[in-house]
Amino acid sequence: MSDRRTPDKASDGPGSPVRPYVMTEGREATNTVQLDMISVVISARGEVDELSLEPEQLAILDLCQRPLSVAEVAARLDIPVAVVKVLMGDLIARGYMLARAPYTIQHPVVGRDVLQAVLDGIQRL
Repeated sequence: MSDRRTPDKASDGPGSPVRPYVMTEGREATNTVQLDMISVVISARGEVDELSLEPEQLAILDLCQRPLSVAEVAARLDIPVAVVKVLMGDLIARGYMLARAPYTIQHPVVGRDVLQAVLDGIQRL
């Protein structure tokens, strides 16, 4: 019997579409959360109902003890990004994870005045 915390990648063979389909219960997206590949996620709680989660979800929670992007999690667990998004969406909906959207042009991290000051400083060099 395999450890519940370790995803079993070999169950359907390498590259098999069956395993991702099973992990997401056939869903291609989650209705509650929209995650981008660069969305930052982190585990929110220490206590989880391990029996109600899939092994891949437990692996995601273990990995996300510090903030990581969705793409980093997918790469480290060797699970397709689309599958990770669905699994994370379920974890976020249950309150086990938190996500922050990436910064956009409409909400830049640095204001125009700071960028202008940097440009002015570079030109003085």
